[in-house]
Amino acid sequence: MLNVVQAFDRASIAELETEDAAALERKLQAADRVFRDRDGWLKPHQRIAILRRLAALMEDRRDHLALQIAREGGKPLPDAIVETTRAIDGVHNAADELRNFAGREIPMGLSAAAENRWAFTTKEPIGIVAAISAFNHPLNLIVHQVAPAIAVGCPVIVKPAGTTPLSCLEFVALVHKAGLPEPWCQSFLPDGNELAEKLATDKRVAFLSFIGSARVGWSLHAKLAHGARSVLEHGGAAPAIVDRSADLDRIIEPIVKGGYYHAGQVCVSTQRIYVHNAIADDFMHRLVARVERLRTGDPTLKDTEVGPLILPREADRVAEWIDEATKRGATLATGGRRLSETTLQPTVLLDPGTDARVTTQEIFGPVVAVYRYDDLDDAIARANALPTAFQASIFAQDIDIALRAANRLDASAVMINDPTAFRTDWMPFAGRRESGYGTGGIPYTMRDMTQEKMILMRRN
Repeated sequence: MLNVVQAFDRASIAELETEDAAALERKLQAADRVFRDRDGWLKPHQRIAILRRLAALMEDRRDHLALQIAREGGKPLPDAIVETTRAIDGVHNAADELRNFAGREIPMGLSAAAENRWAFTTKEPIGIVAAISAFNHPLNLIVHQVAPAIAVGCPVIVKPAGTTPLSCLEFVALVHKAGLPEPWCQSFLPDGNELAEKLATDKRVAFLSFIGSARVGWSLHAKLAHGARSVLEHGGAAPAIVDRSADLDRIIEPIVKGGYYHAGQVCVSTQRIYVHNAIADDFMHRLVARVERLRTGDPTLKDTEVGPLILPREADRVAEWIDEATKRGATLATGGRRLSETTLQPTVLLDPGTDARVTTQEIFGPVVAVYRYDDLDDAIARANALPTAFQASIFAQDIDIALRAANRLDASAVMINDPTAFRTDWMPFAGRRESGYGTGGIPYTMRDMTQEKMILMRRN
């Protein structure tokens, strides 16, 4: 049995039956059977209709889904409402993408040997998708992994995070209610990590979508069946550079949102902030004042801005990292106090050491570290110094500074005057180096879940 609890106060929400190896085998066999039956594949218009009905069903349960996210995942209710709205739009996005989801003509006749021929490509579903998800966006991440598979016609088996399974299970139930036969979309709630690995590495699985820790993701990637594709989404310690030309009246709010959204439990959460010495004191005064006004507490309340961490041990870890940084010379500008078993006061650290864990590793908690700099290229070098690289920000009114930083920051996306955590669901979303593999974002995932077949016709 799996006991699902509220992230904030650890009160029990539900007890769920877990599934064993025999259940996994039944699900894999069912998915394999429907995929091998080409005559039974759903036509694009049928898949579009299912996705449209699914979005309507989710819309009808918007408030319920948002509250469920807040309870099981600890995301503050206003942000959970935004997540639900994005998830609904993501389902529409997958359906819309099918209108232009097509192959292309391959030019022939470019040599004498290629005369009298016509060639074109079609897109075919790659096969069974195994989706292993994370806790921090328990509905929208599932949509990003499952809706593309439904759209392109891949059977999908999705394993939610053990801490936040309810959103996933309800979403899958709504998929079936919308008309998709069960073998095409199945949830899997294993009673151990070994079965999750067995799902990901089964030879019948053609595509792994993994969102979670780099250690687990890269380990699974190395064990995939030959020919299987994957997309891995991990995280990093996202950097933001604040130039002396930045408009401090306008940037504090987005920086605070980028650093403390969902208590920092976001793979592109702003963690390392490099501020030009000429404005560092003013910036710190404004930043600390705004952070101290953040309302921290029960995520189901409408005015909460920062909720809990997902588990008590995560709060323990973050508190330990803060303590380590201050003992090694960092200044605790504000915060750092434990408010409850899972809740920490939003924290700002000034000038942690280069070897402190808050500098070198993803903290995944409500903490930002601020560092001073004098030379832009030095700040860029420090921002680029880690083996992880995902999204980054530059805050500047000087366009030359902004573009120089955007050009030199090692990141898959650089935001100018927007926080590192900015994302829309149709844009490419990808980690570099240890931060990930492949590209997320609904249209991009749909492309990865298909393979092109070329058809060539010879005219007599």
